[in-house]
Amino acid sequence: MNSAKIRIAIVRLSALGDIINTAVVLQIIRKYYPDAVIDWYVEEAFAPIINNHPLLNEVIAVPMKRIKKTKSVTLLRETIRNLRSRHPYHQIIDAQGLLKSAIVASMLPGKVHGFDRASAREGLAAWFYDTTSHIPYETSVIRRNVMIITEALDIPFSDTLIEQKTPVFSRGSDPYENKISLVIGASWPSKCYPKEHFATLCDLLPYPCYLIWGSEREYDDAQWIAQHSSNAHLAPKMSLSTLVSFIDHCALIIGNDTGPTHIAWAMNRPSITLFGPTTERMIYPTPINIGIKSPSEVDIFHINRNDFSINQIDPHLIAAKAKELL
Repeated sequence: MNSAKIRIAIVRLSALGDIINTAVVLQIIRKYYPDAVIDWYVEEAFAPIINNHPLLNEVIAVPMKRIKKTKSVTLLRETIRNLRSRHPYHQIIDAQGLLKSAIVASMLPGKVHGFDRASAREGLAAWFYDTTSHIPYETSVIRRNVMIITEALDIPFSDTLIEQKTPVFSRGSDPYENKISLVIGASWPSKCYPKEHFATLCDLLPYPCYLIWGSEREYDDAQWIAQHSSNAHLAPKMSLSTLVSFIDHCALIIGNDTGPTHIAWAMNRPSITLFGPTTERMIYPTPINIGIKSPSEVDIFHINRNDFSINQIDPHLIAAKAKELL
């Protein structure tokens, strides 16, 4: 692709963890196209995680969930009109591979690139692309995110691009604190480590443990853990931007396979991710970012949401790994 200033659109609507694990591409694009104008199309609920990102020109919030919830024809028409009226792009990249993201990408003016039918999460999405890449679905999600964008932009891919990343989001200058964050929630109950095990784990760890919560149910679980462990404390209610800063200032993050846990990897902070019905495919392991998987076997093409094997991970094993990282 011509190295002159180009306009690039990234479509990655949701979920939070996917957005966090895709944002590393911004610094890679800037390395090869320093003058590029990069816009990011995101589900409006998750826009705050990348709003005001220094490497982005604009974050465009797409109200997909609100349209679905309200069934508002007026909002749908307004959204379609806004997408079609955007300035033409040299390259539009659907980094999600879902039918909804492909439809949004196809409404933008410009050539669209995405996963081919065999490697998209939803194969029908490939019908909306002008060009495609074949990147096996079983590939690490972070590698897939980087590869789809580097292939679209003719950037030579290597794992070094990922391994040598700088923190993905802006950070402050305060020193790290001797505290541990525990991310106790997740999108499915089967991805959640039991609160009883979290309480035991807190008692085994050498630093104060702060329980990150985001819903009423998670708040109730956090209160229970704090009542059953003298080393557990409730973290304050936080916005997404505040959450990034909070995690960035922890010595270690331990949590379920969910967005807030993935922030640790994005910010180059040590982390342990716990897996039951999912696998280490969801992270990019490094010497300071590791996963612990339950004994169950996982078919990534047919995830079993009733796999509660995460309950079988021993808190003593997690504590031992934590002390190694600390």
